[in-house]
Amino acid sequence: MNPRIMRKKIIVCILAVACCAVPAGAGGLYLNEFGTPVMGNAGAGSAAEASDASTSFHNPAGMTLLGQRQFMLSIGVGYADASFDTDSSLVGGGDGGNAGGWVPMLGTFYAQPLNEEQDLWFGFSTYTISGASLDYGTGWTGRFQCDEVTILTFTAMPTLAYRVNDWLSVAAGPTIVYGNLDLKVGPVGNNGEIELDGDDVAYGYSLSTMIELSETTRVGVVYLSETSFEFDGDVKTRGGPVGGLEFGSDTDLDLAQLVRGSVYHRLNEKWAVVGSLGWEDWSTVDNVNVSTDNGSKALPKNWSDTWHYAAGLHYNLSDKWLLRTGVAYDTNPVDSGDRTAYLPIDRQVRYAVGADYQWTESLSVGASFVYADLGSAKIRAQGFSGDYNRNDLYFLGLHANWKF
Repeated sequence: MNPRIMRKKIIVCILAVACCAVPAGAGGLYLNEFGTPVMGNAGAGSAAEASDASTSFHNPAGMTLLGQRQFMLSIGVGYADASFDTDSSLVGGGDGGNAGGWVPMLGTFYAQPLNEEQDLWFGFSTYTISGASLDYGTGWTGRFQCDEVTILTFTAMPTLAYRVNDWLSVAAGPTIVYGNLDLKVGPVGNNGEIELDGDDVAYGYSLSTMIELSETTRVGVVYLSETSFEFDGDVKTRGGPVGGLEFGSDTDLDLAQLVRGSVYHRLNEKWAVVGSLGWEDWSTVDNVNVSTDNGSKALPKNWSDTWHYAAGLHYNLSDKWLLRTGVAYDTNPVDSGDRTAYLPIDRQVRYAVGADYQWTESLSVGASFVYADLGSAKIRAQGFSGDYNRNDLYFLGLHANWKF
């Protein structure tokens, strides 16, 4: 096979994996769904609620409102329904069927005071989202961009929070993200495929604040830093006349910083309103620097910053039952000429419901369901074009929160 063509395909493969190697948030590449209670509000008010151990993740500064040590376990499952509809193709092949699949979720969240005054708190959160996110098969029309992507991520987030006075708390801490990915692209030439696998650990940090305007109203603001991945992996060819080749690769990828503000306001004993507004700096991935044994290249992605909007309601059905609902909207970061089949991101709309139950004085449990409409995600690529007649995500999360 022509080495120049092989080099081009290898770089495309590496870029696909690099763009999927992201820690899980909303909009752009980030997600909101971790199985925590605010999932039932579509994430609305996540940085201001501060009512359980998951605030150690959503806004660590809110730990100073908890009153006692708490621990939360969350589990869940997500299902992606992604079906491409081809408009035109110069390379043949089918639509790829339903490329989606099941994604398990797991999270742990812990918060405890470090002194008797309870003005200094420690929190530690871990969470993972893993599974085969997209699998189009080897015969579909976009096979030169992506056949299959498998992703595993694990994030750890230790934090410290401090109550400055009776209305202001602040917090800070590092974020540590491990990613393991496998992506297949093919066929190479008339047959065979390219596979890239590898892993990386990336680091960042978070800053947050909680402002208590009154006994019924509070505002939270969270900042997550840009995270830089230096992704090392191996590119292998399988099958066909080019099978058995192996190349090393390095990809430098900067992931977006974000700022999110949330508000919680209790209207009366029954009702509360929650909301969030956020900005994500996805223009930072405008270029992705890729190096292989065959050379290096800066690859333009032409992404734009995204905005996140969310609103929701709480309703106290009784002393034991709290019902939730919410809707969220995230703007589109990329146009159809730059969108790819391995990352069919468009504007996102989420609809959510949830319920929390106070089982005992020290234990509460709950469940949340989210439907996310990811838009038509039209693709105009060299060799094929089309859009997604189904591009949806479904999430079911369960959680249990203990007070000690």
